[in-house]
Amino acid sequence: MKIILFIAFFAVFFEAGLISSYTIVTSQSPDVGKLIGMQIDEITSLFNFGSNSSIISTPTTKPISNLDDVAGALQTSAGLDGINLQSISAQVSSTKATSFPVNITAIGYKDSISGTNSSQIVITANETFSLTATATAKLSSGELVIDLSSIQITSSRKLYGNTNTNTT
Repeated sequence: MKIILFIAFFAVFFEAGLISSYTIVTSQSPDVGKLIGMQIDEITSLFNFGSNSSIISTPTTKPISNLDDVAGALQTSAGLDGINLQSISAQVSSTKATSFPVNITAIGYKDSISGTNSSQIVITANETFSLTATATAKLSSGELVIDLSSIQITSSRKLYGNTNTNTT
């Protein structure tokens, strides 16, 4: 009986502290129902951690059926001159829904144009970029059909490029 009483008092004081700290941080009155609902959702997600959780499932790479269109959309979204088709891959965590999110990775390039109206010829390599994007897709006969309007670039990293093009 003492243990149950201790747990009840602990829960009441914890909730009071949470509500008061929310008020202090946001300077607004808290929505107690939302705060308690959020806590319940977080606790239930901890109990469901091992059973088909998308947190621990390893993503699988699936082939893309509209690869050329995806490369064109990535190229225009990132402002690059081209995308290496062999480098495009799409990873999915779950294909249970009709439309599901995918992560797309690719390697792109941008032509380096250098030189002036002088007689000097400068040969430089293209700048290479690593792209990461998200999109939604549908599964059709074992291949992904990616919705081109949903492609969003989340990361663009320059892998190689000439940073100093000044010549004398």
